[in-house]
Amino acid sequence: MLDENLVTEMSKDTELQEIKRVFFNKTCEYKYSYNFSWMDRPIIQYPQDIVAMQELIFEVKPDLIIETGIAHGGSLVFSASMLALLDMTDAIETGTTINPVQSERKVLGIDIDIRAHNRAAIEAHPMASRIQMIQGSSIAPNIIEQVRQIAKDYSRILICLDSNHTHDHVLAELQAYASLTSVGSYCVVFDTVIEDMPDDLFPNRPWGQGNNPKTAVWEYLKNHHEFEIDQSIHNKLLITVAPDGYLKRVR
Repeated sequence: MLDENLVTEMSKDTELQEIKRVFFNKTCEYKYSYNFSWMDRPIIQYPQDIVAMQELIFEVKPDLIIETGIAHGGSLVFSASMLALLDMTDAIETGTTINPVQSERKVLGIDIDIRAHNRAAIEAHPMASRIQMIQGSSIAPNIIEQVRQIAKDYSRILICLDSNHTHDHVLAELQAYASLTSVGSYCVVFDTVIEDMPDDLFPNRPWGQGNNPKTAVWEYLKNHHEFEIDQSIHNKLLITVAPDGYLKRVR
């Protein structure tokens, strides 16, 4: 069982926090997050965050998960598989049979460039019936409108933002999609850890310290008190790409 007192003590342990920082920065040099896959699709996440998302999905029990950023599709497949397990749990509890093709629980992915080989692999995957993809910029008005029209048919929504990591882009995504998050659910903003890392780790990227998902989260929360940072999640994970990025909608 989770010991909240130990988690709190761990979060205040300055020596451990420094070890965490060194570990994270060093593993990034070796592209550690690229080592993992989910059901045969590269997921490009740290295992701790994968576990955290599993916990949130089972807690929230969403009927729609919206994700910006598709890459190889591992995260879409992960989310779809978690929704399949929710359906299985429901079936066991109610004594009914659920056809996965007809399941109302879906994952919606948005990406500005869905590579043909990735699209083909996702569409051929056993979880494909639960996945819908839209190609286009996640902050383009026509894409936002498409997503909002799809979301109208769902009552319990969880959001994951993991595309372009610049401040302006993430802030625009938050303004476009965070309001779709159901009360009690989460809008998870990935790669907020960029703010805590050396700038020289991103020499060829448009983001860095002062210009990243965490600064966008801080800016967004100034005027959106319906969300709170769930610090208990990044405190217990210790290693996470999303410190201050697990936003819970509380009202």
